[in-house]
Amino acid sequence: MNHTDFSSEELLPKVRARLKELLVSHLALEDITPEEIGDDEAIFGEGLGLDSLDGVEIVVLLQRQFGVNIKETEKGNDLFRSINTLAKYIVENSPHPLGVPAAASEDEK
Repeated sequence: MNHTDFSSEELLPKVRARLKELLVSHLALEDITPEEIGDDEAIFGEGLGLDSLDGVEIVVLLQRQFGVNIKETEKGNDLFRSINTLAKYIVENSPHPLGVPAAASEDEK
């Protein structure tokens, strides 16, 4: 079963969960679990408290894990506002909205 077997409504919760897992594991968010991150919680500032360097890491993660490329000028703050906004962008723009297995992503390089 691949992502084309799912509707956008079915993909969104799966993508949100994957994003939360990736943020916690790759950005060294201490004392927080993926389940504790709200879908509409701000990613930067008052929310998760991430900064611009974390933003660069998120862009790289999105490219590696979901095959989406984001230019710095594209979408700006709206795209990175919350897990929901990122998940919607991924579902709409990714060839791999459920994520690329690590081995597959290495093979594609």
